[in-house]
Amino acid sequence: MKQYFNLFDFTQKVNYKTEVLAGLTVAMTMIPESLSFAILAGFPPLVGLYAAFIMGLVTAIFGGRPGLVSGGAGATVIVLIALMKSNGLEYVFAAVALAGILQILVGLFKLGKFIRLVPQPVMFGFVNGLAIIIFMSQLEQFKTVVNGESVWLSGSPLYIMAGLVLLTIAIVLFLPKITKAVPASLVAIIVVFGLVLGLGIETKTVADITSISGGFPPFHIPNIEWTLETLQLVFPYALIMASVGLTEGLLTLNLVDEITGTKGKGNRECIAQGSANLLNGFFFGMGGCPMIAQTLVNLSAGSRARLSGIVAALTILVIILFGAPVIEQLPIAALVGVMIMVAIGTFEWISFRIINKMPKQDIFVGVLVAVITILLHNLALAVLIGVIISALVFAWESAKRIRAKKYIDEKGIKHYEIYGPLFFGSTTAFAEKFDIANDPNEVIVDFKESKIADMSAIDAVNKLTERYAKIGKKIHLRHLSADCRQLLHNADDVIDINIIEDPTYKVAID
Repeated sequence: MKQYFNLFDFTQKVNYKTEVLAGLTVAMTMIPESLSFAILAGFPPLVGLYAAFIMGLVTAIFGGRPGLVSGGAGATVIVLIALMKSNGLEYVFAAVALAGILQILVGLFKLGKFIRLVPQPVMFGFVNGLAIIIFMSQLEQFKTVVNGESVWLSGSPLYIMAGLVLLTIAIVLFLPKITKAVPASLVAIIVVFGLVLGLGIETKTVADITSISGGFPPFHIPNIEWTLETLQLVFPYALIMASVGLTEGLLTLNLVDEITGTKGKGNRECIAQGSANLLNGFFFGMGGCPMIAQTLVNLSAGSRARLSGIVAALTILVIILFGAPVIEQLPIAALVGVMIMVAIGTFEWISFRIINKMPKQDIFVGVLVAVITILLHNLALAVLIGVIISALVFAWESAKRIRAKKYIDEKGIKHYEIYGPLFFGSTTAFAEKFDIANDPNEVIVDFKESKIADMSAIDAVNKLTERYAKIGKKIHLRHLSADCRQLLHNADDVIDINIIEDPTYKVAID
């Protein structure tokens, strides 16, 4: 009989067994990744595991949604490599803590909502690029170090590694067809682990990467000079780390929302992520953000609540304190197989099916974001470029929608009825609609079906009225909405707005 209880989400029933097993699976996949990123950045290995524990626990309890898994992610660690090389680990801890403060401020001021500005093609490119990165990173495990150089495995070691990976993938693929009582990923890891130990198979293990034994994360105030110069040095790294973490975190939250059909809380996630990074800076952690791969492992294992994240974080702590000798014997092949399946599950295969139905510009944006993600491993930059290009394309398309209906009434007054938004991209086309030299002495411009959106539009209207005024002709503006009139009013000190009010036509009145 299933056991249920509520934990921090009192409106949701939680399957105790599923959550615990999912948490154990997540912990097994998070350990090697956190270690790898720590080593890549030149940090002590335990710094990566401490980050996985602190980030995982804090965000699981206080984060923006159940099911989301955070840890020592490569996206944020990569930002800190240059600071580590130039100034050392103490400055890294200071940058991580400051990044946490910045993220908390973003959440408090409710700026997380701006993730809504990320278009779907950008999401496709981001997710597909990330899936390829996850897959390619697993290929590195098929290498070994010989005389200080990394070389590809060959012969028996290669065949054994490949065979164990394929066995893991097969279990993950076919076990759910038999039973879903336990996560297929966890079963695969246990089976391959037992096979290697039972048969004495020699293959690459976690111990070949590093030792993971240690104590509880120690409280540690960064040993730096607390001066304005230090702040100027650390702040750019902290700002970039905070931005990268929030971007990846909120995108991951949106992805989980789509998968689960529920709604997370972006601003709450920002505060939780910032709090976790702040603690990282004072408890010997390298910081981090939500991890898409581990989140997808968690969801595929059946988790829909916060308990799995808590179990994963506490499992990592227990392993650091007591279980390192056992975990260090885990075959890397089992973890590689699980992560390859995660990469396959992460990829948006539907993007291939609908590609012939997408506008060309959306295809270009999606491919570009994916390529930047793969080549630079900079998820925030890829998303930013994608959003900017999408915005420019939208502005260009919107600019082409400006048009004018023209006619002369029985009083000899010429009317211009404007349709479409008037903004920086459409001002040139707007100006070309008017035949100032040949128009009668009185002209009415009707904005009932249009909208003045920005200062460029105000400037265009101002220049139009000046051009008519120079040749002694009157121009009237009709049907300006309240916010448009406010924009015009606010521009009085900057631009000389020439609006001739005509009570007959109720100028400037909705």
